[in-house]
Amino acid sequence: MSRFLYEKSLSYQGNLIIPFLLTRVGGEMIYSYALLSEKGYKSDLHKAKNPSGLCSNNLKGIIEIAQEHIDQQGEFSTIDDYFQQRYTYQNHLIILHQEQKKCFYDHYLPHELRNIAAPTLFLGPDDCMTWVKQRLDKHRHQV
Repeated sequence: MSRFLYEKSLSYQGNLIIPFLLTRVGGEMIYSYALLSEKGYKSDLHKAKNPSGLCSNNLKGIIEIAQEHIDQQGEFSTIDDYFQQRYTYQNHLIILHQEQKKCFYDHYLPHELRNIAAPTLFLGPDDCMTWVKQRLDKHRHQV
């Protein structure tokens, strides 16, 4: 599996659809997808890899497959878009959350759907992203 294509992700019905290149067959790319749910571990879809079992030879097709699967599951969001403020930095996924005057984040690695965010609160999204970028840049220069 290649890295998750966070920059091609789509927020849909309280889930984040994250495509990835599964394999190449005869020079053709075959895509699959993974999901994150705003409900976290309360949802069977959270961190699920290709729960529909279907793949596609293009990104648009894999997104449509994932949307159809989510629609069939009937797990719909009733709150604002949890994944609205998401960013890709050095192939990492950063999701920012603002609650009143507090800002925090989720941080996912390029090849693994494991949230490695530090339990830190920030005054705003800009402070949070600056802090995350500094740590990623520092780690990149140490490797």
